Amino acid sequence: MFGKGEEKSAGRLVRRFGGSRVLIHYGGGSAVRSGLLDRVKKSLDGEGVSYIELGGVRPNPRSGLVREGIELCRKEKVDFILAVGGGSAIDSSKAIAAGTLYDGDFWDFYTGKPITEALPVGTILTISAAGSEGSGDSVITNEDGMFKRGASGEAIRPAFSILNPELTETLPAWQTACGITDIIAHLLERYLTNTKDVVTTDRMIEGLMLAMIEEGPKAMDHPDDYEARANIMWAGMMAHNNSCGVGRSQCWNSHDIEHELSALYDCAHGAGLAVTFPAYLTYVWRHDPERLRQLAVRVWGCEDDPENPEAVILEGIGRYRAFLRRIGMPLTLEEIGGREEDIPKLANSACRGNGRGGTLDGFVSLTEEDVANVYRLML
Repeated sequence: MFGKGEEKSAGRLVRRFGGSRVLIHYGGGSAVRSGLLDRVKKSLDGEGVSYIELGGVRPNPRSGLVREGIELCRKEKVDFILAVGGGSAIDSSKAIAAGTLYDGDFWDFYTGKPITEALPVGTILTISAAGSEGSGDSVITNEDGMFKRGASGEAIRPAFSILNPELTETLPAWQTACGITDIIAHLLERYLTNTKDVVTTDRMIEGLMLAMIEEGPKAMDHPDDYEARANIMWAGMMAHNNSCGVGRSQCWNSHDIEHELSALYDCAHGAGLAVTFPAYLTYVWRHDPERLRQLAVRVWGCEDDPENPEAVILEGIGRYRAFLRRIGMPLTLEEIGGREEDIPKLANSACRGNGRGGTLDGFVSLTEEDVANVYRLML
């Protein structure tokens, strides 16, 4: 459901998808202060849907709150999870939804076990960023070791999502910029493919990235620009509901590399991606110069020079970095609190931590040494 005031549809939609006893799961106080939570409750009351609440979701959502939510849902016989917030609230809701119906530890899903069964989840989005409102993915930080890992399954793709761009107009500029950065990253992760002849999805990805380059600064400069906010919100959905990834291999190495940064330094995920992605592109472009040259020309507006692809590609990466700086993002490891002496630990955790096998596989296969070299390019 997309548009102004659509949060008033929450009760009707919960009913439509079988909910009668709801956990409303949200983050900090903004949903309360803005009156959004009251509007959602009124909508549920109007449909005779009972509910309980669990707030406190933090950026880089934590395993402890997920376990608390699972226990609460079982105790209260919850049959529907309603996430109110951004990607963190939605990801935490998905983890609770899967864990409530599972006899083992929910973390099993974040170490490779497929999610085949979960309580239905609905979302009311307040931040355009993670795309979790349209995806079958969830990312959680395990406080035992501070491992940030993902889980997937169609069972946790939301039954419905309510997208009202007005709800994003009061966001701090920093959160808006982090969201734009995350959306572009999700598009690039699908653009970095080894599948040939995917012209249609190439053009879809390029168009969405161009929309972010055009609309992102408008929202930064004029936070109450509804049309810019609406375009960004729809791009966030399209970037990660996998419409752009159908039929092509994808590359999530950059997300795996970034997850170590936000787990160790508790930086915003978008800020970590701003530091990670240009470094990653700089390290891997030789794997497919034609694709990276195409990106530089079509998206970043570089003048083509087939005889000197390296110059075109590096100019494109430079323009990407300039755009990130334009919207207020960090570009170096130090700017997010990182330290050069942590690089061996970061690389080891990315490749071997929490049971991983030693390499990250995607557009290219990266060894622990490769990953350390990517981190060094962030300095």
